[in-house]
Amino acid sequence: MAAPATLVATFYRFVDLSDLSPLKQQLQAIGQHHDLKGTILLAPEGINGTVAGSRSALDRLLDHLRQDPRFAPLSHRESLAPTPPFQRFKVKIKPEIVTLGQPEANPNRQVGTYVQPQNWNALIQDPEVVVVDTRNDYEVGIGSFQRAINPHTQRFRDFPTYAQQHLDPQRHPKVALFCTGGIRCEKATALLLNQGFEAVYHLKGGILSYLETIAPEESLWQGECFVFDERVAVTHGLAPGHYGMCLGCGRPLAADDRQSPDYQAGICCGACVGDITPEKQQRQEMRVKTGKFNRSGDPS
Repeated sequence: MAAPATLVATFYRFVDLSDLSPLKQQLQAIGQHHDLKGTILLAPEGINGTVAGSRSALDRLLDHLRQDPRFAPLSHRESLAPTPPFQRFKVKIKPEIVTLGQPEANPNRQVGTYVQPQNWNALIQDPEVVVVDTRNDYEVGIGSFQRAINPHTQRFRDFPTYAQQHLDPQRHPKVALFCTGGIRCEKATALLLNQGFEAVYHLKGGILSYLETIAPEESLWQGECFVFDERVAVTHGLAPGHYGMCLGCGRPLAADDRQSPDYQAGICCGACVGDITPEKQQRQEMRVKTGKFNRSGDPS
């Protein structure tokens, strides 16, 4: 009999927080007590988490959060993973819950116009709207929306430079942004508004909400959506996709990539084979030897 699928909950909320250490201790205790796995990030600007566990365990965590008035409006998204996507539970305090490095880009002060998934197709087909994918280049490489511009950023911190060099409030009066779950594009809209853009839109709930809501025959999404856990990628209905992940650099790998002579399961791929240090290679080889890698390293 096959093992039951694992329930995964993702959530974030931009809200001013000052009691980070006590909050970390509370959440760490709840996660450990209920055998949750995953990561929760806390920062002065809010909370961001992806957590896996049983139905009752996730309910306990989310109920606890929503009892705090600051998190009462917290929404979350659920999906199923065929195998546990995380190995342990961590609560971390960070300067930002999503790193942009621009203090003036604060969604707690201003944010763009939310667009529901049902209205997204009409917006991005408007020829006056510039559609920008705020994700990293390797994420865009396996899937994106029709008409979307790939900024070719290597990390989210590169997006402000892209915006400064390629977007202009006078030439681009309407800009639509999107990302995986909504958090990066929400912060990116705050950045553009601070730079003088007026009509800035973003997909509420991100790509995941769109794939969960919009039927494949009506969809303008092309390809798969990279996710930051061992599912690697998802498709419509949030069904697991067909990509694996290089445990050396974190890039998604198609079947052809895993046929490359430079690919070593659980160690490196063609993109990072020349960059991996001897120390890291030794650590990765030990993980392979002890069997501590799964679908993300070499999917069946």
